[in-house]
Amino acid sequence: MPRTARTSRLALAASAASLALLVTACGGSGSDASGPGDGKPVTLTFWSATAGAKETADAFNKTHTDVKVKFSMVPAGPEGVTKLSNAVKGGNAPDVATMDYSALPEYASEGNLEDLTPSSGDLVKKEFPEAVQSLVNLGGSTWAVPFDVTPIQLFYRKDLFKKHGVDVPTTWAAYRTAAEKIHAGDPDVTITNFGGGDPALLSGLAWQAGARWYGTSGDAWKVNIDDPASRKVAAYWDDLLADGLASKTPLWGEGENKERATGKVATIIGAAWSAGNFPVSYPDAKGKWGIAPLPTWDGKASTGMYGGTSYIVPKGSEHTEAAAEFIEWVTTDPAAMTARLSSLKAPSSALPANEGMRAAAAKEFDNSYFGDQDVYTVAGEAADTIVPGWTWGPVQQQVTSVQMAAGGDHTKMLSSGQAKGESAVTDRGLKLDK
Repeated sequence: MPRTARTSRLALAASAASLALLVTACGGSGSDASGPGDGKPVTLTFWSATAGAKETADAFNKTHTDVKVKFSMVPAGPEGVTKLSNAVKGGNAPDVATMDYSALPEYASEGNLEDLTPSSGDLVKKEFPEAVQSLVNLGGSTWAVPFDVTPIQLFYRKDLFKKHGVDVPTTWAAYRTAAEKIHAGDPDVTITNFGGGDPALLSGLAWQAGARWYGTSGDAWKVNIDDPASRKVAAYWDDLLADGLASKTPLWGEGENKERATGKVATIIGAAWSAGNFPVSYPDAKGKWGIAPLPTWDGKASTGMYGGTSYIVPKGSEHTEAAAEFIEWVTTDPAAMTARLSSLKAPSSALPANEGMRAAAAKEFDNSYFGDQDVYTVAGEAADTIVPGWTWGPVQQQVTSVQMAAGGDHTKMLSSGQAKGESAVTDRGLKLDK
């Protein structure tokens, strides 16, 4: 069947560890028409929006003779996914690309990915932690190889905590108490900025609380975005905002940076990758920030993830074996991490999902900003507490869009996300279990 007529079907079954997702499509999968070992080097096209990707590809080319990589920078986020989708439909997709974990099930279920089980399945099983395996292994197949793991952590102003006699909170109840005490001592200071609404952060905090936004029942999808665990998280943050204990300044804007740089917020809820932003965005606060585990609901160490990137082979690649060779190198060889980080003008604290890569990453990071606190050790310990079993659903990009339009009302973000998730599943012709 030609590519334009290819259809895909989603067959679903639940398992204890992950969502079972299976994509079947008419037409064969890609193969190496001129593979390694025939005397002719294979040239791979590689698309990514990640910093340092070009330098990583250059380093690979210097050390490999059977495979060469031609890199192209593409937009990040939904724009990049759309560009990739159009390329797959047009038959001119790259051989390798990077993709956010949250987009994988949607992209795979549309038949846009090569099944990497034969080439990379064992690699993922042996080289990556369980919590991230469930994000790339769907329906008994491997659809991507993890790059980083993104545990949510608490960044806090040590000087402000000391000034107001506040201990680093280990529970969310203690976090609110700290917020009240700091704000009472200085009304110009709030516990953090949390305005505007960030669907990725909300999902990560719901993840920590035990939510499971997507699941299956028989051959039908379950959408559980507006579940009790998520509502608890949303109500908590909406109450902090309503009581003036958290700043309503929108996340990811100039106002956010100004408040953080001038000591108007006492904490930042961020991920492992956030640490690299501090020396650049808040240089005058060197030595004032510390990193701690994310507060929890029950006092037991746990966290969710905030973002994260994987490597995929888009449908139609004729060089899947060569692509697998490059992907294995870039996700597990310390030389790849060294090339990526040494090329960056600003520091990076991205935590490799592969533990063997972390020493190379840690070597490139200057811990002096955080008072010589070992950023990678702290992040690695947080990664060990990521609640396992979370998976994304086949319509999350649409859900994210409506949640961003909810105006920073986190309770509304859940209800609108639930409604959109249900309608989007049925609009795609998939079964919905209500």
